[in-house]
Amino acid sequence: MEYVSRVPRAPLDGLIDDLYYLEGASPYARLMLPPSPSALLIVNLGAPFRIRAGADLEMAEYADGCVVTMPTRAFEFSYPLRTRSVGVHVKPWGLAPFLPMPAAELCDRPVTIEQVWGRPAVAELRDRLATANGPHEMLTLLEDELMRRLCETAGLGLVRHTSNLIAAASGAVAIGELSAAAGVSNTHLAQRFKELIGVTPKRLARTQRFAAAVFAIDPAGPVDWGDIAVRAGYFDQAHFGHEFREFTGLTPTRYVEVRRRFQREHPGHALDGWPVPAD
Repeated sequence: MEYVSRVPRAPLDGLIDDLYYLEGASPYARLMLPPSPSALLIVNLGAPFRIRAGADLEMAEYADGCVVTMPTRAFEFSYPLRTRSVGVHVKPWGLAPFLPMPAAELCDRPVTIEQVWGRPAVAELRDRLATANGPHEMLTLLEDELMRRLCETAGLGLVRHTSNLIAAASGAVAIGELSAAAGVSNTHLAQRFKELIGVTPKRLARTQRFAAAVFAIDPAGPVDWGDIAVRAGYFDQAHFGHEFREFTGLTPTRYVEVRRRFQREHPGHALDGWPVPAD
């Protein structure tokens, strides 16, 4: 599988972690993506893929691509035999300047990119991407499209600053103190977060803490669950385990088993490190 990525130019770098190109055979027919403090935009150039945004929901098909605001639960991606797409890994607040609706309307409800930007515009973009001269030119075309669509967004500075403080503390921060420091009420801050990210500051902090704990796991060696839980700011190992199951549907030990399976069957794969097999 070919994977090419780069950080976009300013001012997009304040909204986006990276632009990427992905092509090839998925390591598994289905991959589970645990929730993380990020959003996602995909322009699909191959066969349709499907997403299940929760264990109790049906798979939905996406032919043109999708927009996913910051999730609160694990998503399941079902890939065709070969996939080809360009996409954007977005900071929690980063989709807001490109959306015609509040992010809260899309929370845990991925939509097609046509629903966000319109069919004619997306069809033209996909045509230009499909005829581009290689991945790097494709990423430049996508970057130019994002620059063209970039809009001023009320409250973005407040949400970005507060989100950065939450990230710097790996979620271990009192939201009331952040509101007071920003000179706004808890209600005002929560409203802005839901408009621009789709979730409250408290939910973002929980997701940041969970992500910090997961990324501290080294599946190649023995795992000290108590130490990971304490370092991430959980009350105890039981609290960590409950949170883990709520976010992923897996126990921590089962998650490590599945991560080890991925590494054993596909060593050094471009997608290893966060997604896990769902089949």
